[in-house]
Amino acid sequence: MIASLMFPALFSFAQKTNSKESRKIEKRQKYAAMAKQEEEGVLSYSRQNTFGIQLRTNGYGLFYEHGRMKTPRITNMYMVELTEIKHQKESRTQKQEGAFGGSYVYGKINNFYQFKLGFGQQYIFGQKGNKNGVAVMGIYQGGLSLGLLRPYYLDVNDNGTKRAVKYESADSLLFLGNEIYGSSGFSKGWNELKIRPGAFVKAALRFDFNKYNEKVQAVQIGLSVDAYAQEIPLIVERKPQRFFFQGHLAYIFGGRK
Repeated sequence: MIASLMFPALFSFAQKTNSKESRKIEKRQKYAAMAKQEEEGVLSYSRQNTFGIQLRTNGYGLFYEHGRMKTPRITNMYMVELTEIKHQKESRTQKQEGAFGGSYVYGKINNFYQFKLGFGQQYIFGQKGNKNGVAVMGIYQGGLSLGLLRPYYLDVNDNGTKRAVKYESADSLLFLGNEIYGSSGFSKGWNELKIRPGAFVKAALRFDFNKYNEKVQAVQIGLSVDAYAQEIPLIVERKPQRFFFQGHLAYIFGGRK
């Protein structure tokens, strides 16, 4: 009776032990294969996490990407990005009015930020070849863009009183007048955010030059297009836009596993 009860338990324990050993062997074999590929200059990983800082032809931005390798050349990528678009006609002015002088952008109506969630793929055109080589990759991404409009405020002289105004019919003469002290600052206007839904697509070339494959260090050049359901007013006497085309240059860093 006791033997009949113990036998299944021992058999189950042996199966679990064999299963654990098999997984350990598979893991060692996988790591050995990855190490061999690294020696040959082949990017080999299961996951990668990267951060990027980008300068755009109409602004700047930050992004984070999580990648999962699908094939030896293709990686699926999930990304989140925060950017700001500035109108090409923006020009910062320095106005000195006693102790209260400051800089501002004349005629600017809104600050325009974009919060983006997207999906894409990375395709490896050329491997590093050796540890001192450069891997060349193509990137394409697309997804949703949540546009955020924040009113731009100026401190002005209103009959001897300093007050903050934005561009609206009641204060348009003061906003565009000659007695401007300067910008009201970054803290103004956040309680008046307006949401503008949209979408984006991006294409880029990435050049990974880090010596070690488990680290990412790269530069990226590319183009992107943002489209919004409503027109976005950015500056006085300039037509509001729904479509924004821009180029970018980015520095990217992170790691692989």
